[in-house]
Amino acid sequence: MRQILVLVGMLILARAALAEPLAIKVGVLRETHGRETISILDLPAADDTLAGALLGAADNNTTGKFTNQSFETIDAQLGEGEDAVAALDRLTAQGARVVIADLAAPRLSVAAERAKASGALLFNVSAPDEALREEECRANVVHVAPSRAMLADGLAQYLVWKKWTRWFLIKGSHPEDEFLASAYRLAAKKFGAKIVEERVFEDTGGGRRSDSGAVQTQRQIPALTQGAPAYDVLIAADESEVFANYLPYRSFDARPVAGSAGLVPTNWDGAHEQWGAQQLQNRFMQNHRRAMNARDNAAWLAMRMIGEAATRTGSGDPEKLRAYLVSPEFSIAAFKGVRLTLRPWNQQLRQPILLSDGRMTASVSPQEGFLHQTTELDTLGRDRPETKCRLK
Repeated sequence: MRQILVLVGMLILARAALAEPLAIKVGVLRETHGRETISILDLPAADDTLAGALLGAADNNTTGKFTNQSFETIDAQLGEGEDAVAALDRLTAQGARVVIADLAAPRLSVAAERAKASGALLFNVSAPDEALREEECRANVVHVAPSRAMLADGLAQYLVWKKWTRWFLIKGSHPEDEFLASAYRLAAKKFGAKIVEERVFEDTGGGRRSDSGAVQTQRQIPALTQGAPAYDVLIAADESEVFANYLPYRSFDARPVAGSAGLVPTNWDGAHEQWGAQQLQNRFMQNHRRAMNARDNAAWLAMRMIGEAATRTGSGDPEKLRAYLVSPEFSIAAFKGVRLTLRPWNQQLRQPILLSDGRMTASVSPQEGFLHQTTELDTLGRDRPETKCRLK
């Protein structure tokens, strides 16, 4: 079998060498992420997301020397309130029919609708919204970023494995915080945990790093968390990044914090080094002088998926790339212990979820003992029997 695969690979390379050079232009359509963060260490870099795409293109071009293919990255960063459609039109006018999209759900939906006109294929590397993968799923959007359900399920499996099954949930007051809280409610029900109480942290605005902030927070957070029923772990649903990082070491009861702070479920963390990940981290650090974050990694992975599909199909046509990605033949290595594949029913990338405290990877889900008839990765997020997706 190995000899056959080697021969097939040699035939692909030989055919590519005889063909005309194939130049694939990949757009990076990205929002400007907010500069107001709780921690100064969390300020987004100017090349956020783009850096991952650039590294992925460099990796693709290494292989492209043998397959007679080249990959070019075209950046389009939106200003606050700028029209995503106009930026997408600029990218397609420059020849980019494959686009890595770092956009919030509303903008991504609008861009995907516009992309129909040019036949462009979008790779979602940041929006976790379940609706994008369910009721509003689209055939021209591939989801590289994990959904909220996948992240919540990854954390829930670990907490249940630890027998920390009584959760105290505090959510923010923004709509996306409620979406995340809903994902944790469903995860608790799915895996047998119990949310003993829910509370809301009202965002009243104001500076997050003011001189008096430490004093105010030290008084406010104990009051917010006092008097809860007995619980094992405090779950924060704070996608807006308003309060969660204030919870560790300040809650009234001495309990671990998880979710949006403390032990955080993510697709990637700068501390991850297992399964050869350190070499990817080192290359990223050498090129960009900072750690690779979750958006960077998703953009890198999207670019590598594009490169893999282009190599296997010998084409840069978006529809041919998509057809290969959703086929049983597709898989890709991602330094996460297993090869990743795409769920054909909603075009969500299957992937392990890292559980990190920002310094170390504490664990990786799916956890031992959580079984599935197809792949344990499908214990994370909505499974095929649950999906409402009808690709359009």
